Amino acid sequence: MNKKSAYTVAVVGATGAVGTEMLSVLEERKFPVDHILPLASSKSAGEEVTFQGKDLVVKLLTKDSFQGVDIALFSAGGDVSKEYAPIAAKAGAVVIDNSSAWRMDPQVPLVVPEVNPQDISKHQGIIANPNCSTIQMVVALKPLHDHAKITRIVVSTYQSVSGTGKEAMDELAEQCRQLLTFGDINPKVYPHQIAFNCLPHIDDFLPSGYTKEEMKMVNETRKIMGEPTIGVSATTVRVPVFVSHAESINIETEKKLSVEEARAILSTAPGVQLFDDPSRGIYPLQLDAVGTDAVFVGRIREDDSIPKGLNLWVVADNLRKGAALNAVQIAEELVR
Repeated sequence: MNKKSAYTVAVVGATGAVGTEMLSVLEERKFPVDHILPLASSKSAGEEVTFQGKDLVVKLLTKDSFQGVDIALFSAGGDVSKEYAPIAAKAGAVVIDNSSAWRMDPQVPLVVPEVNPQDISKHQGIIANPNCSTIQMVVALKPLHDHAKITRIVVSTYQSVSGTGKEAMDELAEQCRQLLTFGDINPKVYPHQIAFNCLPHIDDFLPSGYTKEEMKMVNETRKIMGEPTIGVSATTVRVPVFVSHAESINIETEKKLSVEEARAILSTAPGVQLFDDPSRGIYPLQLDAVGTDAVFVGRIREDDSIPKGLNLWVVADNLRKGAALNAVQIAEELVR
């Protein structure tokens, strides 16, 4: 991609929860946009989105949509990405894809700019944006790994319904209304009631008993951190929160890290904000993370059951750092 003062940027899936957030983040961070092209399927084409104070009509996504496009941000699902990302790349655009379609392709870099920005230069037209829960975890853990080498990670997630999309957010709101007015619950997006409930089930179950979401965290962490043998065990849970994911993370390291050392490292780590004073009720909350860019870390404490272990509580806005912001940060590194 040639260096320019401003770029033509396409957003595929512009009317979805992440697509609209991508437009907001591009505007907020003053990304050098010469022309913005919102694209969507026939279901949403013709709707309007707002960018820089202007209402834009969303165009229908076709094979001819990418002529003259420099950067294409995709957030329209894996099937769309598999079909259209190679078309966009062939037309000369660099694709930054938010789906799982390309993440584990050995020819496609999987990037979190605070962790492995050097991998961006390896792209062949497509760059993958990791899973939202993986992103916030590796942002918090990579600085600790650099100091003490993490050998094993055990993580349990508490993931908001926005990770599933707008229909899931609407379902949570409707179920809350139904319950508070003594109405009947009829789940459609999830297999069970999500309001006032937790579901240990994100994505499909595999023969191993793990879900695809859990294995994404395992495989993506290894690829992003460049550690193919690091032990990762994940349990992913959907919780009745609209936006922001939380994670309880336990790590084991080669070199012992004290709580004080970990706090000192994370206090200056890129993308991390330390919220860790439990005696004063200061620790990361999902509500507080909404609309923010940082990965919040707190509840840092030693794991007394092993010689070299730490526990952490990590929270981030999954629509921003977990998706739209990370994609735009990749674009920023790309043009830089």
